Amino acid sequence: MSDLMQQRATYRSMAEGTAEDWKIIAAHAAPFTKDLPNRIITHLKLLEGDCGGYPVDRLEHSLQTATRAYQGGEDEEYVVAALLHDIGDTLGSSNHADVAAAIVQPYVSERTHWIVAKHAIFQGYYFFHYLGLDRDMREQFRGHPHFEACAQFCHLYDQTAFDPDFQSMPLEAFVPMVQRVFARPKHSIYLWPGGKMAAE
Repeated sequence: MSDLMQQRATYRSMAEGTAEDWKIIAAHAAPFTKDLPNRIITHLKLLEGDCGGYPVDRLEHSLQTATRAYQGGEDEEYVVAALLHDIGDTLGSSNHADVAAAIVQPYVSERTHWIVAKHAIFQGYYFFHYLGLDRDMREQFRGHPHFEACAQFCHLYDQTAFDPDFQSMPLEAFVPMVQRVFARPKHSIYLWPGGKMAAE
């Protein structure tokens, strides 16, 4: 394995690739994949200091949302999703929920993924009418199995997480949770039968 880490594939187009090339690439992919939690935390830190006019900065909002979920007795996967629900703000300003949902999807349940994917629409219930938008936009999903779960996420944890006086847990407290949730994907095109990653 260490020898493979010193090599690079030799093809110029994938059609020319060999099994040996892909052994080399797989060897490099394993530690890169393992480091994903660290890259996520690094990207989450980009939210610090960006208030966007809100009462707290985006990182504090994320920490506050996750802390409230943790204190509310939600499971670890849910708490991590709460922490990361707005991580897309930096690169997906017009579709931040889609960005966050894509990041968490391989590692969480369908329910948790749906909450992250739709939370921006459901959160709109609390402010869209002030911007000339439809606060009831979420009604298009009425009857969906996860409608109430998403509504509760926004009501209990997301829309309440703008309190400058709230004592959030520090980011460091969530790092082990992120590491555990992102240790191995549950759903991925790169999973072999039996759940092992192709790069392992």
